[in-house]
Amino acid sequence: MATELLDARSLALARKLADRRHLPLAEAVRQALENELKRVEKSPSLASRISVIAEDLASQAGPNKRVPSKDEIDALWGQS
Repeated sequence: MATELLDARSLALARKLADRRHLPLAEAVRQALENELKRVEKSPSLASRISVIAEDLASQAGPNKRVPSKDEIDALWGQS
């Protein structure tokens, strides 16, 4: 394995994982990377998570969606 791709901390973590799983270093790193990619691919994107939050907040606004005035916004930020 090209260990020069890993810094000292990464190499130590890879060795620790390899030792615990009783695997060669390269195999432990490959499995760890595959598992992390699976985890990342399963999780929703940031954009979709934000979209869900935005939709939830919009639904809480109710039917009379009123845009706050500049004075109200300034008051919220302590700039009145």
